[in-house]
Amino acid sequence: MARALKQLGFFVLLGTLLGASFEAHSSSTVLNGIDVLESRSFEDLKGLRVGLITNVSGLNIKNKSTIDLFHESPNVNLVKLFSPEHGIRGDLDQEEIADDVDSKTGLPIVSLFGDHKDPTPEELKGLDVLVFDIQDVGTRFFTYISTMKHAMKAADRSGIKFLVLDRINPIGGEKIEGPQQIDREVFVGIHPIPLRHGMTVGELAFLMKSDLKLKLDLKVVAVSGWKRGMSFEATGLQWHNPSPIMNGPKTALLYPGVALLEFEIATGRGTDFPFEKIGAPYIKKSRLLRQMRSYQLKGVHIEEDKFTPSKGHFETELCEGLKFEVTDSSQFDSAALGLALGHALYKLYPRKFSLERYNVLLLNKQSIDSIKNDESFAKIHNEWKRQSQEFRQRRNPFLLYK
Repeated sequence: MARALKQLGFFVLLGTLLGASFEAHSSSTVLNGIDVLESRSFEDLKGLRVGLITNVSGLNIKNKSTIDLFHESPNVNLVKLFSPEHGIRGDLDQEEIADDVDSKTGLPIVSLFGDHKDPTPEELKGLDVLVFDIQDVGTRFFTYISTMKHAMKAADRSGIKFLVLDRINPIGGEKIEGPQQIDREVFVGIHPIPLRHGMTVGELAFLMKSDLKLKLDLKVVAVSGWKRGMSFEATGLQWHNPSPIMNGPKTALLYPGVALLEFEIATGRGTDFPFEKIGAPYIKKSRLLRQMRSYQLKGVHIEEDKFTPSKGHFETELCEGLKFEVTDSSQFDSAALGLALGHALYKLYPRKFSLERYNVLLLNKQSIDSIKNDESFAKIHNEWKRQSQEFRQRRNPFLLYK
């Protein structure tokens, strides 16, 4: 552990030094790991055969893809691409994605969201390093971090290096929400971390390596200029949808809580406002609003709504429900909103609202049992806050940014 932390400290310093060279050129703009690596002419990859795990969110500050940057650089020998959920271009919303060939570079694309989710030894053969460059959204069940964990374990088994090009956490690095305990590890819950973990992918990589006791040669190219308390708007970066429905910072901020319900009711998919509203044909919006107001949630305005989703749950059916607007992000607790919705819907519609499907992403049977036993929202939320505080201490050794 001590050795791992010593190495971590070195790469924090390395990232700081790398980022410093860019600050003179961009005093008001945060720079992601790809920009810092580019400023060094990709020297970190010189002489290595590179496999790149990326998608449409892998862009530099000038909106050029990491794929193209690597392919065009004389210092990078890019030989293979790997794609996560939603594919290499980030526009597929389907259960499985097949291997392919990149039309621009002619490179093979190995799907890590098909019949297997970790690179096989054969697929890693002939590579010296796997590079990970994907924008995460700070939520446990957003599966890009699952792909990263699978790939780290595969790289460890094959004895190749792993390099994370770090990116900001678009919903901030300070707030932690929800329980860290999970019933089991699955692709939508790959590691025991809270629903909103407040870490970057680089920080998570160090935490996962330590938890798994991997011998992996792991390095992180740190972000330059990012502070943990920054809102996305304060970074000066452009938003690029990392998945088809993750269409902006507002969506990302509501996602850790509202998405808990997406296996059970309509959550705005098939509308212009994904995860900003919920509904179902059986819901009476005024009744649900009264119940939700009893929880006295902070930092969010909730009002009645009705809509007809064009896809997903209750497709083409008129749904009554609620819509949400974050009014104070410093006070808002997305996980608390998700818990309140699950608690209220089961209380009002116990024969229609399935807690089992609600638990697909929550993965916390203790909370489900508490809701079934009619324990108060406050009692369950207090347990979530206790686990969040435990995680705050657990993550401290792996943080790269202040």
